Amino acid sequence: MVEKIFSQKIGREVHAGELIEIEPDRVMSHDNAALVIQQFREIGAHAVWDPSKIVIVLDHRAPAESIKTANAHKTIRQFVREQNIPHFYDIGEGICHQVMIEKGHAGPGQVILGTDSHTISYGCVGAFSAGIGATEMAGIWAIGKTWLKVPESIRIVVHGQFRPGVYAKDLILFLIGMLKSDGAEYKAVEFVGETIAKMRLSERFTLCNMAMEMGAKCAFVLEEMDQVSSDRYEQIMEIHVEDLVPQVACPHQVDHVVPVEKVIGKKIHQAVLGSCTNGRLDDFEIVASILKNRHIHPDVRCIAIPASRAVYQEMVRKGILETLLNAGVVVCNPGCGPCLGAHQGILGDGEVCISTTNRNFKGRMGSPQSEIYLASPATVVTSAMYGQITIPEEFIKSR
Repeated sequence: MVEKIFSQKIGREVHAGELIEIEPDRVMSHDNAALVIQQFREIGAHAVWDPSKIVIVLDHRAPAESIKTANAHKTIRQFVREQNIPHFYDIGEGICHQVMIEKGHAGPGQVILGTDSHTISYGCVGAFSAGIGATEMAGIWAIGKTWLKVPESIRIVVHGQFRPGVYAKDLILFLIGMLKSDGAEYKAVEFVGETIAKMRLSERFTLCNMAMEMGAKCAFVLEEMDQVSSDRYEQIMEIHVEDLVPQVACPHQVDHVVPVEKVIGKKIHQAVLGSCTNGRLDDFEIVASILKNRHIHPDVRCIAIPASRAVYQEMVRKGILETLLNAGVVVCNPGCGPCLGAHQGILGDGEVCISTTNRNFKGRMGSPQSEIYLASPATVVTSAMYGQITIPEEFIKSR
């Protein structure tokens, strides 16, 4: 898929391993646009190459949690006005990756680069998308071009039907645990098969989003199996999900994955529902179905953060927000929240969190002495109710 997109984009056939010069269809930055602006000015640039192709979303520290962040946001807003950048989304609109999809800034066959590693997510709609650094982005803002190395490809063919209580998040955690953090280093990962074809966009988003944690350069969800020669792939994997059980990534590496049953009973202090990985409407529909007429454990702080304003509004309209509030969940404004350890739920020394986010590195969510476990929304909210890591009840009933 990656070779096909690049070939169509530059007008000639390209192959894995080639270095190509390319003009992206869209580029995205979030709060770190302030650093991009600094680099842009340091290289002597004055006007961006195409304001209509730049998207900036304030989401990581939104609203500003410090004077430093407030000043950075101020710099970004001033730059947006000076450069007449039309696609600017201020605090409250949502997480950049969710906004990119919702607002139609990512589509099939496009080349999209962003100053965030999880830019890889847009493969869920058939785009090549990848993360780059601030200096690289400043160069693109200035001249509209960059170079890329065409990655080798790995195809993951997924068969079968998930058991109740098992979700796309469990599948991608299982794959990361199997391949490890460097198993797809600088590779294009393709997800295909009858299991994938039945997935909703939200689930496809989750797969592509977390492909980053196995080292992928980009990821794609394919609607159907094509007839491409196996010689075009570095590796082809066949996965059957009928026997897959709920998974959890243990501290302090995303590839430290085990079945949830291996850590049942681990006391938790905080549970986080949301993020660009699992903060969409269907994620919260699962959460609400489990929480209805029930309550979060008194020793647990359960924080929910919708991925966007649109998701938040739908949660209100469908009564999901009321269900969460009645259950004792703290609902924050759309954004990244505690995922990056900036605000809205920082962990203290010795505290344990189970989260639907995508990283659990040491100190990622606050204190280096805290621990983060990663799991599906169903596993996280069930654990929040019991005060300890627990298998989703629907999975237990299906046994």
